[in-house]
Amino acid sequence: MDQLLAIRAFARVVEAGNFTRAADSLEMPNATLSKLVQELEAHLGVRLLQRTTRRVMVTPEGRDYYEKTTRILRDLDDIDGSFNAARGTPGGQLRVDIGGSTAKDVLIPALPDFLARYPDIRLDLGVADRTVDLISDNVDCVIRGGPLDSSSLIARRIGSATLITCATPEYLKTFGTPAYPEELKNGHRLVSYLSPQTGRAFPLRFERDGEKTEIKVAHRIGINESNAHLAAGMAGLGIIQTFSYSLGAALKAGTLVEILRPWRPEPYPFHVVYPQNRHVTHRLRVFIDWLLEIFPQRVGK
Repeated sequence: MDQLLAIRAFARVVEAGNFTRAADSLEMPNATLSKLVQELEAHLGVRLLQRTTRRVMVTPEGRDYYEKTTRILRDLDDIDGSFNAARGTPGGQLRVDIGGSTAKDVLIPALPDFLARYPDIRLDLGVADRTVDLISDNVDCVIRGGPLDSSSLIARRIGSATLITCATPEYLKTFGTPAYPEELKNGHRLVSYLSPQTGRAFPLRFERDGEKTEIKVAHRIGINESNAHLAAGMAGLGIIQTFSYSLGAALKAGTLVEILRPWRPEPYPFHVVYPQNRHVTHRLRVFIDWLLEIFPQRVGK
């Protein structure tokens, strides 16, 4: 038995919550992963996992073993990372999760610079507006906007974006251009951005002279993906509120027109987030440093 590999396999099962996801993240057959865990249990003489047809539960002995061995795994990663850092050549696989429009308009256009600096890093991007579980999905970090709601994560602010309210010239010709936020309640058609987690529509936010206003109106259409949300606005389906970094070309070409500019809401924060109980590898550290360098300007366009 390769005990170190077996310990890593067991740890991934605990973190992923099942064998299939753990095997996928380790890029090994499910049967191989199961055999490694069984050999580890036989070696220790205790049951680490309780398997049923629907789920995998960690036994008390398994929880204790996981907590003790993950400290050892982190120490080993620290040792490996120190040698990589000394050589100045971080490498390996980095898994990053990011929202659709932020990936398309901010991160991906800048990636040639990062990959040129660190050619030995392999980057896997999970692009979706949903929120992932960093531990079970084996993600190194996520880039997200908005308020944070988990104290089990470490977050570093990497910039702020401007929210702009806009519509097509054709829409404004038909329905009129509102002069005040409250006018949106009077016959206007809104394309709402829906929370991928709850399905609820985010209100349109406005602020002027320190006074904040939220407009909650029944929408004509709601969309839970940022690129599709923008496309709906550009199709003339109604008024949208989205980030300026996605609107540059459309505003410049006149395809979309900003409205209610004096009521632009306060800047919207963006963070890079990662688990506090996971080792920060050299490759993750240089990626975060790179984000802090390039992200503020790009997200603030």
